[in-house]
Amino acid sequence: MERKMFCFQCEQTAACTGCTGKAGVCGKTADAAQLQDELTGALIGLARATDGGMQATPEAWRLMIEGLFTTVTNVNFNKKTIRELIGRVHAEKAQLVPDCSSCAAPCGRTSDYDMNLLWSADEDIRSLKSLVLFGVRGMAAYAHHAMVLGYTDDEVNRFFAKALFAIGEDWGMEELLPIVMEVGEKNLKCMALLDKANTESYGTPIPVTVPLTVEKGPFIVVSGHDLHDLKLLLEQTEGKGINIYTHGEMLPAHGYPELKKYSHLKGNFGTAWQNQQKEFAELPAPVLFTTNCLMPPKASYADRVFTTSVVSYPEMMHIGEDKDFTPVIEKALELGGYSEDKPFTGINGGSTVMTGFARGTVLGVADQVIEAVKSGAIRHLFLVAGCDGARPGRNYYTEFVKQTPADTVVLTLACGKYRFNDLDLGTIDGLPRLMDVGQCNDAYSAIQIAVALADAFGCGVNDLPLSMVLSWYEQKAVCILLTLLYLGIKNIRLGPTLPTFISPNVLNYLVENYGIAPITTPEEDLEALLKYSNSTL
Repeated sequence: MERKMFCFQCEQTAACTGCTGKAGVCGKTADAAQLQDELTGALIGLARATDGGMQATPEAWRLMIEGLFTTVTNVNFNKKTIRELIGRVHAEKAQLVPDCSSCAAPCGRTSDYDMNLLWSADEDIRSLKSLVLFGVRGMAAYAHHAMVLGYTDDEVNRFFAKALFAIGEDWGMEELLPIVMEVGEKNLKCMALLDKANTESYGTPIPVTVPLTVEKGPFIVVSGHDLHDLKLLLEQTEGKGINIYTHGEMLPAHGYPELKKYSHLKGNFGTAWQNQQKEFAELPAPVLFTTNCLMPPKASYADRVFTTSVVSYPEMMHIGEDKDFTPVIEKALELGGYSEDKPFTGINGGSTVMTGFARGTVLGVADQVIEAVKSGAIRHLFLVAGCDGARPGRNYYTEFVKQTPADTVVLTLACGKYRFNDLDLGTIDGLPRLMDVGQCNDAYSAIQIAVALADAFGCGVNDLPLSMVLSWYEQKAVCILLTLLYLGIKNIRLGPTLPTFISPNVLNYLVENYGIAPITTPEEDLEALLKYSNSTL
């Protein structure tokens, strides 16, 4: 069969080998996929034109961040907006190197890169370059969230140019491996930047119980990750009799004091992001997508889907840079919401979920945690985190958490928590056994918690009675994994499948140097991981 596209950047890629037909598993058409490749090639050309970042302008950085974020899975399905972005990239490159376009003897130094050269490269080179590319795509999402709040970092920006340049070069494994590890290093700095942006803008998250019941009357569901968009919507809906409900990765917004103070921020709607096509089908309210996790809307609710920022879908109403949410507000008033309060549950039947256990909260009771570990009240801590998806086998994470012993604590973050975040696991010495640290970028908080505990015990993170059991779906999970590897964290369990873009040789390198292993069964993995208890301290 003739290959119409090639994409293997997400966990659910077709047949665990790559999407090659008329559309990807995510719903992205072959034409859109090819345009995203063209955009990536144009960004590499722009990076080349910046001369290692030395010639970059603020607009060049913005375009690299926006362009990379646009190519993350489930963000942009719209050929028109991708073409427009390609045009902006080319225009900026022409500003940086005006003589190149008219040169009679072009040398190709600033040319766009042909992505087919990457997809057809030696499998180990393709694997390492894919790790770099997918890692900086995920990292760009975090940089974008910080950028809209007015927070940028020159070192992070320069690395985007460095990474893109490297992808376009004919380099070997010895040259590419350090770049792969540097993705992890710079992503840690990027997550720290976003953490600062969020906490300085909205305060330090505090634990909060979030109801899953939707109250009667008009409401709006807000999905994605961008807290800035949520804040603007809360401001514009205040006093208008419209309630706001989070969806997916927006759930942790409830923990931020500056967002929580809006009384019409009521609760959370829906379960995991991949259930949206079913859960939105009869929804008497509009849905605003602020970042990725958009699936092709079904006809039953397509008229009430709105996008903003980098998110775009053909024929869907898009809220532009003016952030005037009037069309969303009008649609909410038109639809009217439910006539009576409507109770919903999580996938395990719970009616509430908790969030807000970022590092400020957890480290605030660090002495209590340390004492509980020393006394044996807490035998082990698990970080069960990452992206969710629809592939069979992800119920592993539900069962794993259910089976964790009563003397263990489960930290979680990202959308994978929807598999189990409505469970009541009880407490240990007054501490909840299940603590939601936040969004995927809040892996920074989890890392800081682990480092603080290691410092308190005078050991390395790998010596703690702490195990990481991660799920992945898209590119933000890639950059977080690379950050954990950069920090030297070992023996991570990863699933539900290992990334298709990791070649056997690269996988062997990760196994030999970092002990990465695929998940097996909850029973087998728990037995193995619990061997590293507090007795090892």
